[in-house]
Amino acid sequence: MAKQLTSRSENYSQWYNELVVKADLAESSSVRGCMVIKPYGYAIWERMQRALDDMFKATGHVNAYFPLFIPKSFLSKEADHVEGFAKECAVVTHYRLKQNPDGSGVVVDPAAKLEEELIVRPTSETIIWSTYKNWIHSYRDLPILCNQWANVVRWEMRTRLFLRTAEFLWQEGHTAHATSQEALEEAQRMLEVYADFAENFMAVPVIKGVKSANERFAGAVETFCIEALMQDGKALQAGTSHFLGQNFAKAFDVTFMNKENQQELVWATSWGVSTRLMGALIMTHSDDDGLVLPPVLAPIQVVIVPIYKNDEQLAAIVEKLQPLVGALKARGIRVKLDDDDTKKPGWKFAEYELKGVPVRLAMGARDLENGTIEVARRDTMTKETLPLEGVEEHVAGLMDTIQRNILQKAKDFRASVTRTVDTYDEFKVEIEKGGFLLCHWDGTPETEEKIKEETKATIRCIPFDGDKTPGKCMVTGKPSKQRVVFARAY
Repeated sequence: MAKQLTSRSENYSQWYNELVVKADLAESSSVRGCMVIKPYGYAIWERMQRALDDMFKATGHVNAYFPLFIPKSFLSKEADHVEGFAKECAVVTHYRLKQNPDGSGVVVDPAAKLEEELIVRPTSETIIWSTYKNWIHSYRDLPILCNQWANVVRWEMRTRLFLRTAEFLWQEGHTAHATSQEALEEAQRMLEVYADFAENFMAVPVIKGVKSANERFAGAVETFCIEALMQDGKALQAGTSHFLGQNFAKAFDVTFMNKENQQELVWATSWGVSTRLMGALIMTHSDDDGLVLPPVLAPIQVVIVPIYKNDEQLAAIVEKLQPLVGALKARGIRVKLDDDDTKKPGWKFAEYELKGVPVRLAMGARDLENGTIEVARRDTMTKETLPLEGVEEHVAGLMDTIQRNILQKAKDFRASVTRTVDTYDEFKVEIEKGGFLLCHWDGTPETEEKIKEETKATIRCIPFDGDKTPGKCMVTGKPSKQRVVFARAY
């Protein structure tokens, strides 16, 4: 029957870990810190990927692919960048194994040491900018608007499926521009794309803003971000877009001849989202019965389960349901008729609830006689019996209704745990309750570091649309231009 989950209120972390595994999204692999994304989990990621890819292409970007390996010397060229990633780098030192003389296995061949060690990419700025040097000569070669879908490796010590793994999947955009203004506009445009995707596809409300200097991407001039709030009151960085200035152009000597025939350094951006979005999706909407998926991203939007006593009844119900399957598919709805006779209807109900299928339809012998069908919604766990005739129109309408409802539910939750705090003593009490705290900060890294050390809270972002009323820093009493968003985070 049902695959029971630990309740969120009992142990949120355990609930999350169990749900990822039991809903067949992913599992830990035999490689420490790495995961296997299972077909159902990958189907959700594929839908995310497809939607984002279309959005990137609609804004003029093209896909390319760059090497997995990066010469170690490349990372050394941008000081902040290497410092930011040094502790997470996996390093390739040799290129060959050989059999042990005693036949007991294989060892690294010491004669096959690389002349220069290679880093397994933690991010691709350096290898891409070494390539762009060959592509860019004149203003006519700009802008370059490239994206790549790839895997990256960051050698994490503490891992959790989707949220933090040693290897993960992502996309990374890397663009080159003739002017600072163009590059800034690009970085902000892509942040808007991420926010649009989060809210309209994932049904995850986000705050858009800029990172503080302490939280900025290594090697960036500015980092723009979208911040989401999970049901346990912790923040999750759901996407970042970086204005890199000319830092990487300087490091790799990437210049162009401008319209006035003068040599100039190129301006850069990079931006990315990863399979961490799967974690955001799970933790924003799901409940103690399992996943709750937004219809836009659900691999199966509607499942139809026949309820029967014998093979003859099953055949009659399936025959009655076939036209409905066709009518739903004709409306572009991803539908599955589950007539597998090796599993009981009750088991199927629990399984599809666990997997977050937005709408479940069920037909039994009485429905067959009466020309009716049961319609159950995953988001509200409510059900109703409706006439079979024309039910496809009702179900199609439910797709939009459920999508809007789960976004609103997430917005309402976020509003309920977002508070304005004015004193540091109050902050220390309120941060223990979770949620977003809107506070005044004096703008110094020292104050930010003190708050982080004492409370484990960080500035998630300086919001674009936040309260711009000046005030006094809750810690030092010094002037503050606006309130910023603090939270504990994943």
